[in-house]
Amino acid sequence: MAESWQDIAKHKQEEQAAKIPKEWLLSSKPSPNLNAVIDVPRRCGILTEQEVYITEQHDATALVTKLAKRELSSEEVVTAFCKRAAIAHQLTSCLTEIFSPLAISRARALDKHIKQHGTPVGPLHGLPISVKDSFAIPGIDTSVGITSLAFSPAAHASTLVTTLLNAGAVLYCKTNIPQTLMAMDSMNYVFGRTLNPMNKNLTPGGSTGGEGALIAMRGSVLGVGTDIGGSIRVPAMCNGLYGIKPSVGRVPYGGQQNAASAASGRIGLQASAGPIATSLRDCDLFFKAVVDSQPWRIDADCIPGSWSSISSTESPSETLRVGIMRTDGVTNPLPPILRLLDEVANALRSSSTIEPIELDIVSLTKPLQSLTNNLLATDGGQHKFSLLSRTGEPTIPWVAQRMRPGEPKTLEQARAMHERREKAAEDFLSVWNGSHGSDSHPDHNVRSRGTGETESWTTQGLPDPSSSPPPKPLDAIICPVAPHPVPPIDRWNAAGYTAMWVLLDYPAGVLPVRTFHATDTKHEIDPAAPVIGSWDRENRKLWDDGMDRSVYVGSPLSVQVVVPRLQEGRLVRVMQVLENALRPLRDEGGERARL
Repeated sequence: MAESWQDIAKHKQEEQAAKIPKEWLLSSKPSPNLNAVIDVPRRCGILTEQEVYITEQHDATALVTKLAKRELSSEEVVTAFCKRAAIAHQLTSCLTEIFSPLAISRARALDKHIKQHGTPVGPLHGLPISVKDSFAIPGIDTSVGITSLAFSPAAHASTLVTTLLNAGAVLYCKTNIPQTLMAMDSMNYVFGRTLNPMNKNLTPGGSTGGEGALIAMRGSVLGVGTDIGGSIRVPAMCNGLYGIKPSVGRVPYGGQQNAASAASGRIGLQASAGPIATSLRDCDLFFKAVVDSQPWRIDADCIPGSWSSISSTESPSETLRVGIMRTDGVTNPLPPILRLLDEVANALRSSSTIEPIELDIVSLTKPLQSLTNNLLATDGGQHKFSLLSRTGEPTIPWVAQRMRPGEPKTLEQARAMHERREKAAEDFLSVWNGSHGSDSHPDHNVRSRGTGETESWTTQGLPDPSSSPPPKPLDAIICPVAPHPVPPIDRWNAAGYTAMWVLLDYPAGVLPVRTFHATDTKHEIDPAAPVIGSWDRENRKLWDDGMDRSVYVGSPLSVQVVVPRLQEGRLVRVMQVLENALRPLRDEGGERARL
């Protein structure tokens, strides 16, 4: 008789628990009334003073420098993070697979190599890196929280896993995700629910929520997630971290277990892999190490090019022109998010090297949410639900409330959706060309009117003294990550602000700004502002309808930065400039563990 899903989950949890050494176990769990557990690893007595120093006083960039100089050994660094990850997991359920002995063994081998040869194996030599559960590591399960996929170790490595190992990294754990990978929270019946270590009442985000919680607790210094609707950026926002979703093809993605039919992304939307980190320069470190490894040699979808060439050709203009997008036209931001955007815009105006431009692009963004949702469901979700049905596993509440198996899209339906997607991408070029800013000329806000086109090409490119000067192009767009603050568990409302950039395949990153203050709770929704739809109505419930706004106090407030397709180098450079400009907004709490 086949095992029930409950038995499979029980056995998997027992296997996981057995992989944490007894000396790494907490002597007692914190009080259930303690909402913030982020400081417990430092105070619990399991970590040595040196291990606290290693895990708290360095970002990944600092660690690889010391590892290369042999000021720290990989064994001591990896051991420190293995111990801290185990502590973090006991507090937040952030891990899925734990393989500390293998990691420490690899760390010793790397130490032996650098001692014998005097040179590191690669740019990530000896650095412990955590990865989302969907990445395949040979000999280790990739169940993505679904019981029918448990106890089936991977035979081959994901291409990014191979890339990281070739760069000298040490993989030591995989992190928790939501069932089906299609939720903005991180809960499944195999590994349980991941909690936000800054406030257990709030969501850690999804679907890379385990990474977000682990890195926030300094159980990892650099993690890797995937993103098809916001799954890197949402956990980054929820945990006050930096996270970047690149365009498809920049980072190897092959060999993933994403609970979807093989190659289904080519019919719908394709996910991409990217970093979550405690510092922006660590995102730069990740991209440089990965892109310069020539990943196109092992992943056919990767685009050739060195990181230095990408960064140099995509450097922003001398005066950075940044568009401020305040709403997507589907869900209006709540007062604290509008206030944050005001603060950001005002800070940028005070900079001599940044020119903020107010954008009104609702006519372009409003149709994108429904199109994105349809493209994410080209197979009707049938493969995901079939994986659950193999063991009779029920759906988690998030999935039960939002997803149902449906009929796959026909070829004609898929073609029509991609036609709309192509049109949206073409129309959005006008935004980057500067035609939708508050300083643009009305003549440049429209495309060709369709009359006189036969004649117009004959003078194309020639100066026209009667026309107004062309608008200046934008370097980047700033917009909300979400229309609300970090919400309570299972109450993330709208993914439109993150998902639209997947549809357009634009690189997008999350930049922490400050923490939520008690004074932020005092602002009200404009009573004259109409409810613009069902998503907007639900969003307001996170502020009104008896909502206890004090739950948000102390949570991170972040913005999203977006650049044109395949311009990740520009994104990192722009985020660096913006981070410096927004530094005055950052309070003492927002400086937590950032270098």
